[in-house]
Amino acid sequence: MRHGVGVIGAGPGLWALHAPTLARLSDELRIVHVADAGSGTAEVIAGRSGARWSSGIHDLLADAAVDVVVVCSPPAVHADHVLAAVAAGKRAVFCEKPLATSEADAARVIDACRAAGVALLVGTNHLFDGAWNRAKHHLTAAGGQVRALAVTMALPPNDRYHDVVTESTPAAPRAGGPPLADPNVAASVVRQLLVGLAVHDLPLLRDLAPDLERVVYARAIAPIGYAVGYVASGVPVRLTTVMLPGGADALWRLDITTDDERIEVTFPPAFVHDGSAAVRVRFADGRVTAYPPEVEDGYVAEWRALLDALGGTVEVQYDELLEDARYALRLADAAAAAVLAGSSVSPAEEVVS
Repeated sequence: MRHGVGVIGAGPGLWALHAPTLARLSDELRIVHVADAGSGTAEVIAGRSGARWSSGIHDLLADAAVDVVVVCSPPAVHADHVLAAVAAGKRAVFCEKPLATSEADAARVIDACRAAGVALLVGTNHLFDGAWNRAKHHLTAAGGQVRALAVTMALPPNDRYHDVVTESTPAAPRAGGPPLADPNVAASVVRQLLVGLAVHDLPLLRDLAPDLERVVYARAIAPIGYAVGYVASGVPVRLTTVMLPGGADALWRLDITTDDERIEVTFPPAFVHDGSAAVRVRFADGRVTAYPPEVEDGYVAEWRALLDALGGTVEVQYDELLEDARYALRLADAAAAAVLAGSSVSPAEEVVS
């Protein structure tokens, strides 16, 4: 069966990511409707594939040809748009991360999708990357205890993320980034980037260290970025991200340190369709084992996962989706609180309450 896809939001998430990904799965999925907020971009993108277009969400949700909805709208309205898709009787929703910007909204979305039997997937493509499964398999087979985790990102400037972090902060010249000397701005930047960018990897980290304990430090990095350290399940976790002027070469890597080895999972840059991540294992005795990337990238794999859920061959993990959302939001709130407090320590209750 070929499913009709309706996309809410006609920004880079559609034209650079979902449109080319869905083109690879054209036997099973086809974009039939694109909606924007009145920018006119939907008309341009829809015209390339012969899809319909509209402004707002009402015409798209009323379109009988749409049975799968993709939510690519701003994060603040993700929950509302997922709930609207469920109310309209759509069969599946692919929601770009984050699922919601509050725990209450995340719970409402999960409850509604579960009650209606709607297949739901959140677009954290690293979770579906075949290399991540290979790394987990290696970790399980080796039996080593995780001692430390780190995610390091160095990214070129990206207007999409600049726009995200300035949604609720004072405007700033694009070349200089937001005014991070203001603690409120710095806290907002850290929170929004954790919820909107670090969330790619937080489900992976929750797999390995599920119980948030405390934030040790949190600060914003100019021009746009963050450095956050926290402890979960007794494991120290370090998150470092910076978007450098001049378009630095992208680096996106997860390091897992055990007693005997370090597993490095190096992901492709965002929006790149060039296979999976690469996995390298460095042993304490100096040996190195490298696993080459797989042909299929995480973007295609996450859509295949949604198709499996839509077809009933796998169950939707509603509880896991909710816990992933809670993990990200609680970490983001505690990190923002630590920035505002100007302290190197954030009490544990700020994380787990």
